[in-house]
Amino acid sequence: MADERVESAVANWGPRFIANGIDYNDFVRTTASISRWEEWIDAWSSTAEMHRELAQQALSVGHSRSAGEAFARAAVSYHFAKFVWVVDLERNHAATEAAAASLYEAHALLDPTAERVRAPLDGGDVVGNLRLPPGADAPVPLVLLLPGLDSTKEEFFSLESVFLSRGMATLSLDGPGQGETGFHSHIRSDYEVAVTAALDALAGRRELDLGRVGAAGMSLGGYYAVRAAAFEPRLKAIAGVSGPYDMSAAWETKPALTREAFACYSGASDDREARERAAQLNLAGVAEIVEQPCLVVTGKRDRVIPWEDTKRIADEAPNGEWMLYEEATHVCNNVPFKYRPLIADWLRDRLG
Repeated sequence: MADERVESAVANWGPRFIANGIDYNDFVRTTASISRWEEWIDAWSSTAEMHRELAQQALSVGHSRSAGEAFARAAVSYHFAKFVWVVDLERNHAATEAAAASLYEAHALLDPTAERVRAPLDGGDVVGNLRLPPGADAPVPLVLLLPGLDSTKEEFFSLESVFLSRGMATLSLDGPGQGETGFHSHIRSDYEVAVTAALDALAGRRELDLGRVGAAGMSLGGYYAVRAAAFEPRLKAIAGVSGPYDMSAAWETKPALTREAFACYSGASDDREARERAAQLNLAGVAEIVEQPCLVVTGKRDRVIPWEDTKRIADEAPNGEWMLYEEATHVCNNVPFKYRPLIADWLRDRLG
């Protein structure tokens, strides 16, 4: 029998893993081998290494497409190896680096135009992956993809394709407390500083039309998108999926793994301090000054962020639009075929 944390991770996050590139068979096989939470990172790292071996075998016989796809599977497997796993931060960081390295190997084979972008912030860097739509022959609109509590740019490889296929460039961003950027920073409520730094770093890029910039945030990224839009006028439209109005709302009912991860990535010493820091991520007085078009999406079966809390964003944003999927769970990952085209088409319509 698996321990409570393993059971919680499997029950809460299965659709998310699969929607973001984990093969269903890998999910079943890998999670079935885990009985204790401490074993999670080893089991998923083994799965990642298996895909890296497949990539190397494909390369050895000149099958670059197959190799690239295997490197992409390795990247997302390494990512989920340390997903809300904060038992040992040194090992967490090593898996983060392995995920990033595997994805860059996938980029080299599947999308050589993909580019690593670094932007200075507070003595360190925020890091993003920039990708351009295929065949673009004129400046194209840009969508910033903003991760949540423990998603990172490596999780967004498949999500990016939804925007790229509609003629928009994407910048998947690791902001404060996220992925590689989190090695030297903690979660902060004023996430607009990361968005501003990233847009400043892209200034003058002829392939991008920085007069047409949007953002899409997932989970806590739904808060970050709204916060950024309030203070960064270069954002012209935003979409958020399952974002919190108040991150501390219903704190006790959030999965224990979510609370533990938030404590770690916010620099809190215990659950009490974590809740206090979560309360600083609050859109009171902020959502109401967001003038840009703002699409707010969530699922009624969300067990992480109550749908009523997400709805407050749409209620207060002057140009807010609301979509609730009755059957959807957190970030609507059990119905990606509904929410992903919705937000991509919506942003494309508003960015022109």
